[in-house]
Amino acid sequence: MNDVLKKISLIGISPVIALDDAAKAVPLARALEKGGLPAAEITFRTAAAEESIRILTRECPEVLVGAGTVTTPEQADRAIDAGAKFIVTPGFDPELVKHVNSRGVAICPGTETAGEMQQAMALGIDLVKFFPSELNGGIAKLKSLAGPFRTLNWMPTGGVNAKNLAEYMSFDQVAAVGGTWIVKKDLIANEKWDEITALCREAVRIMLGFQILHVGINSRNEEEARKTAGLFAAAFDFPMKENGRESYFAGSAAEIMKYPGMGTNGHIAIGTRDVERAMYHLGRRGIEFDESTIKRDAKGRAFFVYLKGEFGGFAIHLKKI
Repeated sequence: MNDVLKKISLIGISPVIALDDAAKAVPLARALEKGGLPAAEITFRTAAAEESIRILTRECPEVLVGAGTVTTPEQADRAIDAGAKFIVTPGFDPELVKHVNSRGVAICPGTETAGEMQQAMALGIDLVKFFPSELNGGIAKLKSLAGPFRTLNWMPTGGVNAKNLAEYMSFDQVAAVGGTWIVKKDLIANEKWDEITALCREAVRIMLGFQILHVGINSRNEEEARKTAGLFAAAFDFPMKENGRESYFAGSAAEIMKYPGMGTNGHIAIGTRDVERAMYHLGRRGIEFDESTIKRDAKGRAFFVYLKGEFGGFAIHLKKI
């Protein structure tokens, strides 16, 4: 995947924005960035689009700026010349894809059918927009297409919102979603920047889906671990299960280590829908990771990692759920 599209995938949500006034581009972008979504897809449906992209590219380099609703090579050229780092189209036009590719800029073409997706893949595209998503079957349709299109990634747009976001982001081949619900025109018109920031934070929270999976308790040896696990089992009627050479589990909430493991007292396992995306967003909050602890799946995607440092004497690790 193109580096720019990889960045969109890590951010996870690309806010789709129709700006009527370029003067509002910078405060809007700063509200998005503050809320954890440093990306902006400026649609070419308004006269202010080109100037907005130019201003954002100059004034907000920390925000990944692209152009959406691009339907012609001329629009693509104007957007690229203004500084757009990626192009998103509402439908699939092979000649437009080729033109944007010739400019060396990332493109995410709109698709609706399996035929259009197959044509996009033939042009070397591995991330396509699925639009309008909900009207075309939503996540259920994408899951049905995953079999024949195992190497294709989707950015569903249209009908995605806070209520169904978790379902979309739980599917591995959804690289990102188009966030049309985050930046409504009335919020921009009334300069409700704090409200936009709050909507961004809510979306990031839902997308990452953090939850405590279990608490790990360190022991001096296997005998002590077995005894502690037995106490949990006897007191709370938790089923006790040995977990290889490392630990015992008492139910799913307590892991009793057979040796002094990570953390002074033990560890806390935090589940998330996507470990790499969680690492990106936590990194923006100043969290660092012990890269020597990263575990990856057959596709090279991280599914486990420890944070650096301790929280109240406990090490913290992320795990994909």
